[in-house]
Amino acid sequence: MRVADPRAVDALDLALLNALRENRRAGVLELSRLTGVARATVTARLQRLEDAGVVTGYGPDIDVTAAGFGVHAFVTLEIAQGAIEEVQRDLESIPGVLEAHATTGSGDVLCRVAARSHESLQQTLVELDRSNFVVRSTSVIALSRLVAWRTLPLLESDAAPDAGRSAMPTPSAG
Repeated sequence: MRVADPRAVDALDLALLNALRENRRAGVLELSRLTGVARATVTARLQRLEDAGVVTGYGPDIDVTAAGFGVHAFVTLEIAQGAIEEVQRDLESIPGVLEAHATTGSGDVLCRVAARSHESLQQTLVELDRSNFVVRSTSVIALSRLVAWRTLPLLESDAAPDAGRSAMPTPSAG
């Protein structure tokens, strides 16, 4: 017997997440209307998604390019063996590092960085190389974004089609 993943997202959760994505400022009453389920159901589902760590916040998504940081690069770091915590601290101290991931392969850490100009990107790269724990870095500049950060297509591909939808209205053919 398979134990349900507490983070699993069903069709009702997806409908709620889509409604939130399309109506970012909607309250519980509006989400209830949009999804066709009771307010208590919306509240309970949102709470469950938050408790499971699926929904991590309601803050605005920020486009750093629109905010003036249009130069983006991906930087692969090779680090001293066993120094991942020290490198993490160093990376967290550099504002231009948007995210960093420990990886397998030829590098140890992959960073996504942003800067206002090529000159400020160069400064960020110099800061990365100043870490006593970075042995080598390799960077590539992103020319354009082909696919923006997205999560709903992945969740939709894995959701049980009928779970949690008994109270959901069926879309009308238009």
